Amino acid sequence: MKKVIVSVIGHDRPGIIAVVSDELFISGCNIEDVSQTLLQTEFAGMFIASIPDSIETGELIRRLDERLGPMGLSSLVREMDPAGVWEAPATEPFVITTLGPDRLGLVAGITELLARFGVNIASLKAVFRGGDNPRSNIMIYEVDIPSALDQNQFREALYERGRELDLEISLQHRDIFEAIHRI
Repeated sequence: MKKVIVSVIGHDRPGIIAVVSDELFISGCNIEDVSQTLLQTEFAGMFIASIPDSIETGELIRRLDERLGPMGLSSLVREMDPAGVWEAPATEPFVITTLGPDRLGLVAGITELLARFGVNIASLKAVFRGGDNPRSNIMIYEVDIPSALDQNQFREALYERGRELDLEISLQHRDIFEAIHRI
């Protein structure tokens, strides 16, 4: 069996995941991973599924489009390259949060620094509601920081970037973040 990644986007409504998962089931696909979120009023979902050799990727695309098109949704299906696995170095999980006034370049400014230090972003949630109220504009990065990285140098560079962008920045090991934010 080959693996495919199915991306679905469009205006949110109940039943999107039900339709996609039903079509994958009918097509004999096994869903291995799912991630979905809402961005304002828009749905964004990704599914990784094993697909039987008897079904061509083009046929799965046709079937999904037939069911999702009337709902105003778009899909993209791509075969995964089994050799294209990135070999990650040993890492530690951290959470970076930023608060500050909304302005152009905030995501670019932080992500450039993370990339320069070889920090991989596992998840990013950014909510910008505009204005100068820093509590209305937040970014939460779940990141994997290489164990061999000089933590002090990285932390110093991250906080300096925060000052440049007028952002309050917090960097915590994910275990500490989860313990503090546990309800």
